[in-house]
Amino acid sequence: MRGKSLMVQGTASSVGKSVLCAAFLKILKQDGLKVAPFKAQNMALNSFVTKDGREMGRAQVTQAQAAGMEPDVRMNPVLLKPTGDRRSQVIVDGKAIGSMTAMEYHKYKPELRQRIKTTYDALESEVDCVVIEGAGSPAEINLREGDIVNMSMAEAADAPVVLVGDINLGGVFASLLGTVMLLTDEERARVKGVIINKFRGDVKILEPGLRMLEERIHIPVLGVVPWMDVELEDEDSVTERFNRVTGQGDLDVAVVRLKHISNFTDFQALTLQKGVRVRYAEKASDLEKADIIVLPGTKNTIEDLMDLRNRGMEAPIIRHARKGGVLIGVCGGYQMLGHKLKDPMHVESRIPEVPGMDLLDMEVTFEAEKQTRQSTGTVTARCGWLSELSGMLLDGYEIHAGRNSFGSECVPWLTIRGETDGVANREGNVIGSYLHGLFDDGQFFSALAAHVRKSKGISENECETLTMDEYREREFDRIADIVRASVDMDMIYKIIRGEA
Repeated sequence: MRGKSLMVQGTASSVGKSVLCAAFLKILKQDGLKVAPFKAQNMALNSFVTKDGREMGRAQVTQAQAAGMEPDVRMNPVLLKPTGDRRSQVIVDGKAIGSMTAMEYHKYKPELRQRIKTTYDALESEVDCVVIEGAGSPAEINLREGDIVNMSMAEAADAPVVLVGDINLGGVFASLLGTVMLLTDEERARVKGVIINKFRGDVKILEPGLRMLEERIHIPVLGVVPWMDVELEDEDSVTERFNRVTGQGDLDVAVVRLKHISNFTDFQALTLQKGVRVRYAEKASDLEKADIIVLPGTKNTIEDLMDLRNRGMEAPIIRHARKGGVLIGVCGGYQMLGHKLKDPMHVESRIPEVPGMDLLDMEVTFEAEKQTRQSTGTVTARCGWLSELSGMLLDGYEIHAGRNSFGSECVPWLTIRGETDGVANREGNVIGSYLHGLFDDGQFFSALAAHVRKSKGISENECETLTMDEYREREFDRIADIVRASVDMDMIYKIIRGEA
């Protein structure tokens, strides 16, 4: 093996591969290496737009940040974004090439294999080491023939593999043993070590099991990583975030849980605000006491709007806004706020037209060409509290297929490249924008929180708030310290160098 890569595979999805990859990247960077992440194929609705307007999975963006690298679409050449009805939008080299069923994509995958290898080789040639992430499990034997992301990728990169198991849900020894036993002899030879992740308790209790596992699989256990309670951006909707309240304080923020919710990483920055509770609302009663309601992005705006209606959640959202409560729509959530949503070309849905929530004087028409670009918006509002923010700059990115037409009752509040991006109602309590990341530096939400507190007669919160960049860097350092202390890094370096 060439000493240019380390591949992290798992016994299943959500065993912590993404976070461990980020930790290894940070450690290698701290030790003076130039490193980059890579994942051949990602399935996620949390995505990001690079500087050259290409789309990639959020997990590899986070890993690139841990490595101190500018996110590059070569780090995630294939991205699948589920759209419902058993189809996914297929994005190759950062550009959407169409929508496919699972069987259609399975037949298409062989065409991607050489393309992925060429992309990987180009990335590898520019760095000292690539940390490669697998997907799901390499032991899905029914998928072995068409594999492009696990052992097939390890072979293409000539990469050694570290296998990760999650002890938190139980059965970790069986899952590690079973995974190794289902590999071919050639695949098994690539596995140079195993890591047990998400452990709570005294490691001494595990030691007899660790010795027995090593005797059975003849592969060393490289470490037991404790539960880290990591708050980095999630890869997709397989997350515990939806089931808990984050933060505490006098301001209650309810993010509406949509069926095809996407880019909910937008709202992690809200959890950094002092005195703010953030939670995800799944039913109408969850919205009753909210000070601020947020409608997030979605991969299928029309169908998710219909689903909100079927769940009885649209009416309390509208009531909240009509009573003067703050309602913010981002991307797909923004599109729901207008009079009508039209999809004549069936870009997102089979439904050609539906009425919106009628809270903003606008209509949305979906077009075949998707807008993907990084953007800086300028606050230009002339309504309510927003007028106090005039001139503020907000950085972010856009990923949307809709084009808005505005009526006279809309008040532009955010301008990008001289065009209206976001609008509000005349009272300034219903606000929409296509800009993902508008909360990341904290300044816009801090002003919004101050406005809401003032309207409720609550004293101003003067605590300093971290930006997302500052918070991520702190988290990267923290997980790197934990992994250094719990994993045999000398062995990791030997594995990378091909000495193990």
